[in-house]
Amino acid sequence: MTAVLVINSGSSSFKYQLLEMDSETMLAHGLVERIGTPEAHLVHDMSENGESEKFEKTLEIRDHTHGFQVMLDAFAEHGPSLEQHPPVAVGHRVVHGGARFFEPTVVTPLVRINIEDLSELAPLHNPANVQGIDAAQKAFPDVPHVVVFDTAFHQTLPPAAYTYALNAEVAQKYRVRKYGFHGTSHKYVSEEAAKFLSRDLGSLNQIVLHLGNGASATAVAGGKSVETSMGLTPLEGLVMGTRTGDIDPAVSFHLHRRADMDVAELDELFNKKSGIYGLSGLRDMRDLTEQANAGNAKARAAQDVYVHRLKQYIGGYYAQLGHVDTIIFTAGIGENSVEIRREALAGLDELGIVVDDARNEARSRETRVISSDESRVTVLVVPTNEELEIARQTLSVI
Repeated sequence: MTAVLVINSGSSSFKYQLLEMDSETMLAHGLVERIGTPEAHLVHDMSENGESEKFEKTLEIRDHTHGFQVMLDAFAEHGPSLEQHPPVAVGHRVVHGGARFFEPTVVTPLVRINIEDLSELAPLHNPANVQGIDAAQKAFPDVPHVVVFDTAFHQTLPPAAYTYALNAEVAQKYRVRKYGFHGTSHKYVSEEAAKFLSRDLGSLNQIVLHLGNGASATAVAGGKSVETSMGLTPLEGLVMGTRTGDIDPAVSFHLHRRADMDVAELDELFNKKSGIYGLSGLRDMRDLTEQANAGNAKARAAQDVYVHRLKQYIGGYYAQLGHVDTIIFTAGIGENSVEIRREALAGLDELGIVVDDARNEARSRETRVISSDESRVTVLVVPTNEELEIARQTLSVI
């Protein structure tokens, strides 16, 4: 059997997943969080024959290297055995690859230096990703380590799509352009949709809507990203859980002059105190929808803003593609919110988009069609699996 360990590292936590790639099944997954504190926490979840068995432990974890040892101990004590399922490689999620990385890449000292250098474009993410790489290489020194970049799928964007109308010299000097994110998810679900429909990926025009706490839309033509909503950073685009999405840049000048907000305060406001949370005080789309349906005016307004922006991008990408074969909803909100899917596509009959209410309301964890039989555009819900996509890409280069 061929096993791959996938790592998604944050500054004080990391997620892991062990996948058996011959059958593409998950053997175990877990989370090590609050690293660097006496109350660090491990959750180790084993899967066998469709059953899940969870083990949890609270203890002091000094750093990521120590955290990986705790993870290894959990595998040894609770299974599955890494001696029976030795990883042939470790795949790492890295958020920002800039314009340098457009495919999965084996980690070398030079690659590591480049990821660190790109930290100026993702200061909250790339340094944490490097921490995870360093710790994982100590824990698994004898297998290749491969990095898969969130931005890589969007390296096919044409210049007209990735270029901002900013002074060209300034943009070039400071690497200011659209990079896009959630690429691993967009790639995975667009390919899964083609398989599900038994269609040639190269013949399909698709709009993929990755709707979670972070949210992005991508226009995919022939399996390639040709436009995407996130930009230099993940702030641009759709309304998100705590992020503004698109906003007039002059709002920051205005708030600096009138409210005396500095760069750090504006960053905090736009990224962590806005979006659905900033409009309604609610952090979860399920709570927002429940409150909106119960007559909460703030919740209703927030959901309307969210849907308005989403519909704007759907229409814009329809125009960019010329014709659309599929619209795909994925990630936590996209896969589970009946209301958001219905409202986002309401009134688009003239574009050939017709949702079947019964299909939309049916609950399932499987890929499924939610459009009506007469809909010219096939609307799908496709559960994303970024860890599996990272594992696939990891194997592709080793």
